[in-house]
Amino acid sequence: MHRLFARHPSLRPWLLLLPAALWLFVFFIAPLFIVLAYSFLERGTYGGVIWQFTLENLRRTFDPLYFSTFLRSLYIAIVTTFFCLVLGYPLAYYIATRPPRQRGTLVLALMIPFWTNFLIRTYAWLTLLRTHTGLINVTLINLGIIQKPLPLFGNDFAIILGLVYGWLPDMVLPIYAALDRLDISLVEAAQDLYASGSKVFWRVIWPLSLPGVVAGSMLVFIPSLGAFVTPAILGGGKSLMIGNIISNQFLAAHDWPFGSALSTVMMAVMLLATLLYFRAVSSEERKALV
Repeated sequence: MHRLFARHPSLRPWLLLLPAALWLFVFFIAPLFIVLAYSFLERGTYGGVIWQFTLENLRRTFDPLYFSTFLRSLYIAIVTTFFCLVLGYPLAYYIATRPPRQRGTLVLALMIPFWTNFLIRTYAWLTLLRTHTGLINVTLINLGIIQKPLPLFGNDFAIILGLVYGWLPDMVLPIYAALDRLDISLVEAAQDLYASGSKVFWRVIWPLSLPGVVAGSMLVFIPSLGAFVTPAILGGGKSLMIGNIISNQFLAAHDWPFGSALSTVMMAVMLLATLLYFRAVSSEERKALV
């Protein structure tokens, strides 16, 4: 083996990559191909699959019932990403502009609440948002501010609120990393050239932070589109997303082929949205630097 590496030193990097490549193939690539293959098979009488080719499962994904749910999921994921960006960018900028001693403390303060299990934190929102027994409505009614409970639970508002709370650090940290590497001399040079604050931001800070914005947006959008825990709890069974439909197909209806077809379509849409987003951001970055 040593002689082989001595003769072919270019093989060493491939050997180092081999364990990670095997792991990705076994637990990522192979399952994806299995899901893709199942989407073209027929459902068994008592669950499972029948190895007979069909396009019926893909056709069913465009049924108005499921397609409307998918569009709602896409809308919720986009809104969640938008609010995470609106809330996360100023927070990341604030942390990045603090003295070095304070940055670590602020990042730690940001992460501490999220060390708790995601499911427990979602149930904590349930105790706050319930219509009749939630802490928010009970407090507002007792104070005489409102007469009837506010519809805070079992709708898209509750789901978006839970998703924004759950994925906000995934937006803040990549943007903070990008801003932390920002050369402050570029900002000072723009200010010396009498650029206004808005021009400094849009022509210098924003383009240089776009890699962090892209990374954070993808880290928020992708899990938000496929979310099923948050809609199941805060949606109250009334407001479901495509992740809940897919989960029900595998666990309740035992229709693995149709669940696989829904998963395949969702992954295709995620990939397309990611490519379009990267292209739009790269185009915006080029315009900003002109």
